[in-house]
Amino acid sequence: MGFLSASKPADDGGKTWPAIAIGLFVAFGGVLFGYDTGTISGIQTMPYWQRLFSTGYVNSSGDPTVSPSELSAIVSILSAGTFFGALASPFFADKIGRRLGLIASCFVFNLGVALQTAATAIPLFLAGRFFAGLGVGLISAQIPLYQSETAPKWIRGAIVGAYQFAITIGLLLAAIVNNATQHRNDTGSYRIPIALQFAWSIILTVGLLFLPETPRFLIKQGDEQKAAQALGRLRRLPADDPAITSELAEIRANYEFELSFGKATYLDCFRGPMLKRQLTGMGIQALQQLTGINFIFYYGTQYFKNSGIENAFTISVITSVINVVSTLPGLWAVDRFGRRPLLFWGAIGMCIGHFIVALLGTLTTGQDSEGNIIVYNEAAQKASIAFIAIFIFFFASTWGPLAWVVTGEIYPLKTRAKSLSITTASNWLLNFIIAFVTPYLVDYGPNYANLQSKVFFIWFGACFLCISFVYFYIYETKGLSLEEVDELYNECKSARKSTSWTPTVGFRQRQLANESSGPDEKSGEHSPVVQHV
Repeated sequence: MGFLSASKPADDGGKTWPAIAIGLFVAFGGVLFGYDTGTISGIQTMPYWQRLFSTGYVNSSGDPTVSPSELSAIVSILSAGTFFGALASPFFADKIGRRLGLIASCFVFNLGVALQTAATAIPLFLAGRFFAGLGVGLISAQIPLYQSETAPKWIRGAIVGAYQFAITIGLLLAAIVNNATQHRNDTGSYRIPIALQFAWSIILTVGLLFLPETPRFLIKQGDEQKAAQALGRLRRLPADDPAITSELAEIRANYEFELSFGKATYLDCFRGPMLKRQLTGMGIQALQQLTGINFIFYYGTQYFKNSGIENAFTISVITSVINVVSTLPGLWAVDRFGRRPLLFWGAIGMCIGHFIVALLGTLTTGQDSEGNIIVYNEAAQKASIAFIAIFIFFFASTWGPLAWVVTGEIYPLKTRAKSLSITTASNWLLNFIIAFVTPYLVDYGPNYANLQSKVFFIWFGACFLCISFVYFYIYETKGLSLEEVDELYNECKSARKSTSWTPTVGFRQRQLANESSGPDEKSGEHSPVVQHV
């Protein structure tokens, strides 16, 4: 596992490969997310699909197709479904468990896929997109939760980041399948790409049947025997091994400490010290969407066509390949160099890429009276594609995987499922807004902004905000257990100083100290033992 992360600490008990293998398999759920996102980019440009789903609108060439407003609804309704799915995820994850919650979510997703496959008109297609989105939203909040609660701390960043890698694989598969079926003159042109999603869902569902529940969920349920068995299975140690007993004792002590303040509600995610963490998670997920990545993967094929680029489907496949390959350096670096530096320099790289794409597109293209793009400099257009590729590299190696890593590890067990549902919903809310408004921002016509390449100036501005956000709000959590991350936020008040913080006394040690102290000393048991500044 040397490629993925730093070396295993000498004091880490048992084997780690089972937990790593389980975390990487669960990341496969990202394929559902990525593939579902990627299919619509190609399907919306397929001539047969445009004619079949047209309600009478014709484009500037006189061909029947769906209108920009209809396309906006078709693309964005998936994100509306994911928003509600993410918010609903705690009712699955906290009630029936992380593992069974994921299995149930796959069935919701399958319903959406079935409706889309059967559709021959917009209404049923919209319903299918919504339910598929509902399933993806449920899955997208629960996978980082499951991974974070089962992964060894020294490689947690790479394992949770693998979820984003699976998303890129899904986007690539969608681009390849769309490219293979785009010229079919029958319903197979869109039904084949959509129906293939059943395969990804079945693979994930069957695999989950054989995986353990997370030990932290079982501790939360008060079932310590099953928690010990689950952790023993992850570490390949007997349930009564001292290393298992010690790790569970720390998890239990941390959870009991949290429960001493009462049970968590959604409002608790925004109260007291939790407010900073909740806003950090919501901010990083919202900014991940505002980087402009989904503009490229939702509307990239159409944008490349509009820009006068031939073989737009081929370019879409190439950008998807770059997205996949570029994620690997991020998985290698996240547990070596940490979260803060990767996110900081990634935002700078994305800024540069967007600014040059916007500049080249604005200065070297124009439009005729019907809104068709006129390319004045083909070399500049090729350079523009190169800088889009550079942007994708910086996104895929930093903000793509690390947004999921950060949100998966900064919340305490008591609110973790609820906090993650809110942060993931923030991601999907911005995803919905971007998917809905993009045709109005980019397209030509009455009541449309017709920004074309100028839209990249908007993404540039958002990436500039990312730089400041990382500097002031992102804590360095590399190499810390989830319980130590909780201690970090309690003791270190500045994200800029988090890089020099080291854990001192764990919750189990505090609990033992409190049990052996007198009543006067126990009255201050919720105060941190050591203050790090």
